[in-house]
Amino acid sequence: MKFVCEKIIFWLENSRVFSLPMTFMSWLVVFVYALKHHGNVINGLIALVGISVAHLATNLLDDYLDYKILCKDEKFLNSAQKCKCEYIRNGKASLNDLLCVIIFYCSIALITGVFLFFKAGFPVLWLAIVGGIITLLYSKLSLIGLSEAAVGIAFGPLLFEGVYYVMMKNFSTNVLIISIAVVMFTIGLLYTHTLLDFDGDMTAHKNTLCCCIGNKNSALKVLWFIYFIGYFMIGTLAIKTWNYQLFWTYITMPLAVKLYGYMKAYNNDKNDLPPARWYNYPLDNWKILKKQPVAPFYFRLFQARNLMIYFCLILTIVMLS
Repeated sequence: MKFVCEKIIFWLENSRVFSLPMTFMSWLVVFVYALKHHGNVINGLIALVGISVAHLATNLLDDYLDYKILCKDEKFLNSAQKCKCEYIRNGKASLNDLLCVIIFYCSIALITGVFLFFKAGFPVLWLAIVGGIITLLYSKLSLIGLSEAAVGIAFGPLLFEGVYYVMMKNFSTNVLIISIAVVMFTIGLLYTHTLLDFDGDMTAHKNTLCCCIGNKNSALKVLWFIYFIGYFMIGTLAIKTWNYQLFWTYITMPLAVKLYGYMKAYNNDKNDLPPARWYNYPLDNWKILKKQPVAPFYFRLFQARNLMIYFCLILTIVMLS
């Protein structure tokens, strides 16, 4: 039993389970919105399971394809972040092990999709097909600069309208606006990650959006634009629905400004590690992590994740009021 638990924890950590709050908070926003309109609770919860395992499968599939580049390109091996595919590089897992876990995740996602198809109807099939295609092709799309677009679709309109549909059996314009607002913070997390990986991705000739821009200081400026769209869309919804409490989400703006500053410092010095203040938390396993070489990388990644979480949490609270 202990061995099984250790294996589960091992694969959850390598699946980057720390990024699941992004999925959960996105789901929570639309779940609460549908719940206030008397949506089906069971369908909404089942959808969360499918979305979560699909997210974890995408993370591992990205590792699977990245490692195939790592083991062939010595330059990439040396320039990549020390945490990239570390569990494979140090021999704790093989590519076959990794592939088996990916298949396991995808199987669970398929089962939840079939269940919701019979419960909610035919549109679920199309939503599942699009989601499945994005999951399987995500790593390929990231090689041609479309990872942000893929995440924008999958974690934006697809997730929000999909959850809303299985709960309500119809679609909503307001949900579409909410999805665009929230997904900008999800894209901000992804974009922060690719910007942190800029040097390794450039060496591997990966055409992420950051790499397409070609200069990490210029690429950093796109972060402003991403978050601007998020705040603009939620402001638009506040005016459209006359629900001015939605402007409470704007109190997260200082965190976006701080994140930009942290990223600018990282571009100049990869070893720069700001002191952890109260507003920087949560920082997962920080007492241990801060002593490791990857601490500057994860500190900034956690800031982008936390910004997304706080934005969604405030939005959810407002919807409940």
